Amino acid sequence: MKPVYVKLLFAGTIFTSAFLLFLVQPLIAKQILPWFGGSAAVWSICMVFFQVVLLAGYAYSDAVTRRLGVKAQARLHVALLLLSLAFLPIVTSARWKPAGSEDPTLWILGLLLGTIGLPYFLLSTTGPLVQSWLSRTPWGAQVYRYFSLSNLASLASLLSYPVLIEPHSSLLRQAQGWSWAYGAFVLLCVGLTLYAARQGAASAATVETQASPAPAKPPRPADYLLWLGLPALGSWLLLAVTNHITQNVAAIPFLWVLPLSVYLLTFVLCFESDRWYRRGFFLPATAAMLVLCAFGLQDSLGSDLRTALPIYVAGLFVLCMFFHGEMARMRPAPAYLTRFYLMLSLGGAIGGIAVGLIAPHVLPAYYELGVGLVLSALAGAAVLRGRRFGLAGGVAVAACCAWFLALQVHGDTTGAREMTRNFYGSLITIDTHRDNPADNVRKMFHGSVKHGEQFLAPAKRREPTTYYGATSGVGLAIASAPPGPRRVGLIGLGAGTLAVYGRTGDVYRVYEINPQVFELADTEFTFLNDTPAKIERVLGDARLALEREDPQHFDVLAVDAFSGDSVPIHLITAEAMEVYLHHMQPDGVVAFHVTNRFLALAPVVEEIAKAQGLHAVLVHDEAEHNDALRRTDWVLVSRNPASLARESIRSASVPVTPIEGLQAWTDDFNNLFGVLK
Repeated sequence: MKPVYVKLLFAGTIFTSAFLLFLVQPLIAKQILPWFGGSAAVWSICMVFFQVVLLAGYAYSDAVTRRLGVKAQARLHVALLLLSLAFLPIVTSARWKPAGSEDPTLWILGLLLGTIGLPYFLLSTTGPLVQSWLSRTPWGAQVYRYFSLSNLASLASLLSYPVLIEPHSSLLRQAQGWSWAYGAFVLLCVGLTLYAARQGAASAATVETQASPAPAKPPRPADYLLWLGLPALGSWLLLAVTNHITQNVAAIPFLWVLPLSVYLLTFVLCFESDRWYRRGFFLPATAAMLVLCAFGLQDSLGSDLRTALPIYVAGLFVLCMFFHGEMARMRPAPAYLTRFYLMLSLGGAIGGIAVGLIAPHVLPAYYELGVGLVLSALAGAAVLRGRRFGLAGGVAVAACCAWFLALQVHGDTTGAREMTRNFYGSLITIDTHRDNPADNVRKMFHGSVKHGEQFLAPAKRREPTTYYGATSGVGLAIASAPPGPRRVGLIGLGAGTLAVYGRTGDVYRVYEINPQVFELADTEFTFLNDTPAKIERVLGDARLALEREDPQHFDVLAVDAFSGDSVPIHLITAEAMEVYLHHMQPDGVVAFHVTNRFLALAPVVEEIAKAQGLHAVLVHDEAEHNDALRRTDWVLVSRNPASLARESIRSASVPVTPIEGLQAWTDDFNNLFGVLK
């Protein structure tokens, strides 16, 4: 085979595997999202699975290349590739749908393992394993450029899914298309494996020695520590920066794409060649960005979208260029290539687990970014310990970052009444004092999003505030409900403000996924305690709970879960609407809270209503005459047009601005990019 075709075979196999590896992650997670609810939790569990299996793939590659000959490697790998075809197509079976009593974490992990476990594992082995075979060829000196190629493929996959794939195909078609592409990959990889086996271990070893780009001496223990620590910090900062800009700066869906793209880009540049990472530029730039990012955590500079986004995205780029550039400088001879990749993968997994799973349980707020900046400065001191002023400079930068972190913690705790955090995010309650003591209020925030507010004065604490005024869509819907005892459902509790509309004999049934929201609503606010209505509580995902329950006969059902960064799409699909209607009175009203700075959700609800023969109106409330209220948009949906024809609702309704090409969302097809404002 001509050398040019051999190179194309190696490059094509590596590119295809990396592209499919990143493509399957959002695809499979979206398939199971409607079954489990709580999008942030589902995505986090999926990410843990992907990181662990990726690590297992790298460990497999390291083990087989060190313990088996080339022909034995080929026989084993071909057998596993052919066996993995039994998993196709990657469509989640209905038998995995939970009944509601299972542990969701273990159930999701089992589902992923049974659905895509072996294909994902083999895709993750391709990069290091194929590069190991490549190092035995005459052009093995360029082996690390193929690692850059694999990250370029991952970046292309990441950007293409939400822009090119998701808007134009259903989940079923995506799964089938991916399965066909994986079948093509298996054929490609089998051909490459057989080619590598025919080269022979003896001749390959000779070529490897001649082409090795670095001395074939074993790495030192310090090298192993840096191979582990630097990628761990890169992964740590990737997730920490993403948390900060999506929770504390702006709750914009898809904002996580930007940091991840920057992270992958630094791998592409640093391992493409040595020309991109220059210590003379990136060392001072890293020190400056560490200090600037740490300063921003305790200053408005780091919370204003206009300044925070460029600062932290640029900071992540510079810091990851330092981490990955130093990794590239320390890349070993090809004989230790798979061990190098194994340590890199293990470090990435450690960083991801530390921020994604451990930090929510040990830190009361999003302090992992500040901690990561301190650790990064110390890592810089370790890398530069042999240079003049390197160690002292790194320690000085670390001390500066630690000081700003201390100021951030002090500022948060000084103004906060309660700070709490769990898997679902960080909650904080604060009191705001105004010139007139009667206007003092207590507020609840989830990240940067306000989830409720209550007057502290006893005479005013039963007044509705923020998004729930009497002239808002949900206020009008409750007021227009038939006389007599009312049954109202609430999806999303917040501070419990809607309980102010409760009367004696009414029943308000609250669905809330975060137990800490219930705790704060009881201890920090009095809406639930003050209402004469009966309060029923359901802890867990609302859609799962409603699917299990007998008809609730709601007069009004308020769906209030779309204001944050993690929009639970499974609550705003045609299938979700069918679940809601099952629990409604014939003339009941489902009220969707669609006030959102970044997403136009009103057309989505309208399209779903039209598709099911329902009636919908958009109620817009400027709330100009009450400083305690906010401008709101609520879409009211009902089977009975008379329920939406009352004068109070009709006079407040406005036309929905259509979105060209928008289709009714389903569990199988939805696209948040298409409704970005």
